[in-house]
Amino acid sequence: MNRIDRISAILIQLQSRRVVKASDIAERFGISLRTVYRDVRSLEEAGVPVIGEAGVGYSLVDGYRLPPIMFTREEATAFLTAEKFVEQMTDASTAAQHRSAMYKIRAILKTSEKDLLDSMEGNIEVFKSTVQRKIENQDHIQTILNGIISKTVLCIEYLAGYTQVKTKREIEPIGIFYLDSFWHLIAWCRMRKDYRDFRLDRIQSLTEMPDKFEGKHPTLKDYIAQTASEHKLETVIMRVDKKTMPYLSYQKYYNGFVSEKDAGEQTEMTFLTNSIEGFARWYMMFGDSADIVSPPYLRDRVGELLDAVSKRAGGVAV
Repeated sequence: MNRIDRISAILIQLQSRRVVKASDIAERFGISLRTVYRDVRSLEEAGVPVIGEAGVGYSLVDGYRLPPIMFTREEATAFLTAEKFVEQMTDASTAAQHRSAMYKIRAILKTSEKDLLDSMEGNIEVFKSTVQRKIENQDHIQTILNGIISKTVLCIEYLAGYTQVKTKREIEPIGIFYLDSFWHLIAWCRMRKDYRDFRLDRIQSLTEMPDKFEGKHPTLKDYIAQTASEHKLETVIMRVDKKTMPYLSYQKYYNGFVSEKDAGEQTEMTFLTNSIEGFARWYMMFGDSADIVSPPYLRDRVGELLDAVSKRAGGVAV
């Protein structure tokens, strides 16, 4: 990117948020802070009303706006790709809001860009995972986001995954995230008096309560970082026959897959897991063509499970 394009992009970035840190600009464009200072000074010399405060960041004077922006061809197709994802991976309300925003974006595109999106419409598709369940006729995501913004207590009827027991909870929402084909809600549960992870497809009903919550909660990013450090993860190393590797496919990611390397006729795989018990039971699915390198107590647990299987089947323990 040449300097003129970069300075224009910095101006757009300054308008996108109330305050933008110099370090954020430097990270985005891969430049030094000194270069950031020089580029911002060029904007000031061109008459752009930039306000800079040491230790805080840069902002534009209230009321300053750029003229209509023209998108590049790559940016226009990125919008179309995002639209496909939103349609398939979110609820009806969020998809409708995004569709409305796309109409506004298409309205300011050049004719050539509009024609490009029309021609590309049938060339980009997003398909749901076979394990993903659709959030039928419910607009949970928008209601939850509104609850986070306004600090509104939400009342949910939740069907627990393992017990299949339905409970009614009052919760204080913190944030949502998408993982392994499912949307999750992190919230403070007033019944359990602790933070809980709720899968959106298991929320049977969701309503906004009249009362607000005043307690200060961590951001979703801070909560995830904190819980990750609190949960002890154990390293598992095993070697799998190469002919079996294709059958592991996506299952390895659900069990903490980190890396793999060639080991002759086998592939050595490294995992980080918070459940040796769960890993042992998964390993038994393909244990006839894999060897556990470490930890030794994982091998012991697999042996115990095999003994239990043998006894229940009426055989003789190995």
